[in-house]
Amino acid sequence: MGITRKTLMGRVRRLFPSIEVMETHGYITKYRRETARLQKSHAVDARCITGSPMAKPLDCIYQQKAVRRHNRQLHKATILKGDIRKANQTPKYVHGFQLFDKVRMPDGREGFIFGRRSSGSFDIRTLDGQKLSAGISCKKLKRLESRNTILTERRGDSSPYLKVGVFVA
Repeated sequence: MGITRKTLMGRVRRLFPSIEVMETHGYITKYRRETARLQKSHAVDARCITGSPMAKPLDCIYQQKAVRRHNRQLHKATILKGDIRKANQTPKYVHGFQLFDKVRMPDGREGFIFGRRSSGSFDIRTLDGQKLSAGISCKKLKRLESRNTILTERRGDSSPYLKVGVFVA
């Protein structure tokens, strides 16, 4: 990480010469967080790194998750009679939906397709793995976004990551 950090800092300084770019360290962030008596979380640490730990947090955060694009194994390991190799991949689209598409359910909740069935029912989950539906029909879903390598989910006021607690030593 030492070489990568120095290279990254050098590149950022060259790209943005008018902006002051400074390094910080974990012990400085921890000191600022404990001085402000805040609970540890990524959102709080981000505010502490800026030097303004008591800044008003946003009403939402964005969670991102990187997912695979392809199933790398093209064929099953066992060869069938007649030297036929059976494909190991499911069809890319099932009833117009593909894996990791962002969808809206009838009750207004949004999630991602984590499982597809040829019957047209899908397993819908949030990025943290919470199941919204184990088998909902494709007719009840509305596709909001096509899949990407990086999935993004907006979390509102009810997110546990936004709760600011008091640090107790």
